Amino acid sequence: MTGFGRADGVVNDRKVTVEVRSLNSKQLDLLLRLPAPYKEHEATVRQWIGEEVVRGKAEVVVTAEPLLAAHRGTFDRERVRSYYNELKELAREVAPEATTDLFAQVLRLPEVMRGQEESASEEEWAGASALLRQALAAFTAFRQNEGARLMEALTRHVERISELLDEAEQMDQGRADRTRERLRAKLAELEARVDEDRFEQELVFYLEKLDITEEKVRLRAHCAYFHETMQGAGEHGRKLGFIAQEMGREINTLGSKANDAAIQRVVVAMKEELEKVKEQVLNVL
Repeated sequence: MTGFGRADGVVNDRKVTVEVRSLNSKQLDLLLRLPAPYKEHEATVRQWIGEEVVRGKAEVVVTAEPLLAAHRGTFDRERVRSYYNELKELAREVAPEATTDLFAQVLRLPEVMRGQEESASEEEWAGASALLRQALAAFTAFRQNEGARLMEALTRHVERISELLDEAEQMDQGRADRTRERLRAKLAELEARVDEDRFEQELVFYLEKLDITEEKVRLRAHCAYFHETMQGAGEHGRKLGFIAQEMGREINTLGSKANDAAIQRVVVAMKEELEKVKEQVLNVL
């Protein structure tokens, strides 16, 4: 969801600049700054931005600077006179000996200037809105380029999990026989006499607890579903996050049931790759 877009141009006698940037966030968190002449169109602008940005901590800044040093405002005489008289009376009461330039202080107070143009003409707004859409288009293109690189990274990590799963499957072959032989060797070492039928029965229960066939099948299916979802059109960030969670559950269960040092090492490597997937999925819409 990281993105950036910029557009600028001359509209009437103003230089209009639009910048759109966003960072990761689960919802749309929008900070919009418009110059005074465009404030009346704020609701429309927010709608455009919501449609393009969708999610993310977004900041959209529009500036409009005059090209010429034209006289664009005038003093509010009544407000200046009121501020000055009030300050003069206050100074007489509080600090009659003060020599502060009260008039200079008044000119620094808010709202002593009023603009001659409170709103933009339809022609000016048409030009400014075109620049806004141009910036949003650049923003979307930036995201698409980032998304292509992100897809390559996610594909690489998920494929690595599949490769590690292949290694785990190879290690799992013959594990039941090795477990049986290890238990028999332990009984022989203890010189324990056991009933063969009871031994085989208990062994079956024990091996069922160690069986990771279902986990391997589900994990492979989740990996395939992750690839399929990435290739689909639309916004799938949350969906990919859910699939990654399910992959994590299967990897954890596989590790807890395997009871094998070699497979445990493979499981740790899977978890490392999955953490990278989860981090990158946060950048997907």
